Amino acid sequence: MLTELSSYLDAFIAAADEGSFSAAARRLGITPAAVSKSVGQLEARLGVRLFQRSTRSLALTTDGERLYAQVRLPWGEIGDALTDLRQGAGKPAGTLKVSLAYAVGREYFLPLMDEFVRRYPDVVPDLHFDNRQVDLIAEGFDAAIGGGIELTDALIARELAPVSIVLAASPAYLKAYPAPGTPQELARHRGLLRRSLSSGRLIPWTLKNSAGQEVVASVRPVMVLDDPEAIARAAAGGMGIGMLPLPHALPLLDGGALVRVLPDWHADTRPLSIYYSSRKLVPAKVRVFVDYIVEQFRTSGLAARFHIQPKGDIQR
Repeated sequence: MLTELSSYLDAFIAAADEGSFSAAARRLGITPAAVSKSVGQLEARLGVRLFQRSTRSLALTTDGERLYAQVRLPWGEIGDALTDLRQGAGKPAGTLKVSLAYAVGREYFLPLMDEFVRRYPDVVPDLHFDNRQVDLIAEGFDAAIGGGIELTDALIARELAPVSIVLAASPAYLKAYPAPGTPQELARHRGLLRRSLSSGRLIPWTLKNSAGQEVVASVRPVMVLDDPEAIARAAAGGMGIGMLPLPHALPLLDGGALVRVLPDWHADTRPLSIYYSSRKLVPAKVRVFVDYIVEQFRTSGLAARFHIQPKGDIQR
């Protein structure tokens, strides 16, 4: 009976996490029919409907949402504890579900994963690339890498790097429109503005220099985007000047597709951090992953490259 209940809850939680029986089946290594059957048997035992089903969607009912909220975290902790016991006490093992932003994840974190899986062959990273701020606990993530995730008592953040924002444009754009010499001259230029995903508001161009001066620059909007990678590509295509976090700007600056504009001026934004649950039983797979990423950022020099030093120099 206990084994049956365990399989029912595994199927229910996987289906709720993934939003479909098919995706849950791939995660569990069984058939979609088996997932559907297990969920149906759990519903029969409880006497409630947990999902609203249609040919195109799968959504939790009110009862399903209540059960999911109550069992998702403790059931995950039980699974982690049992995995540790099966694999050897404290040995990192199992699927590691991680959220990363598209461009930063591909450019900087994906290259680090080869060594990680060599060190910990029993851990299987399950990387989800997304620009939104995920809810680690509700969505079942083991860790997330990004900036500005709201901290609660249930989360811990370890800073990877402070992040600066710079102005940049393509050589072709600067040939057609001579580079501004002061922030005030930006008013004559085409600007690629960014809209905040969280507030929906345009992000102002607040700049500072090494002397401590701070100004809010005006610019002529040519396009509004909500993704820094899209702004970087638009700027590289000659559409205008963009304000870019250094993690997004560096590959294009290094390759010559972009050039710094007003290099004595920059802005700062929220640091790049790795987030994970503050629960008492942190699985070994999460602990070693967090320590590995923090170590790699320190030893590789990435942390220094993402931040403008006091004299205004980018560390290369």
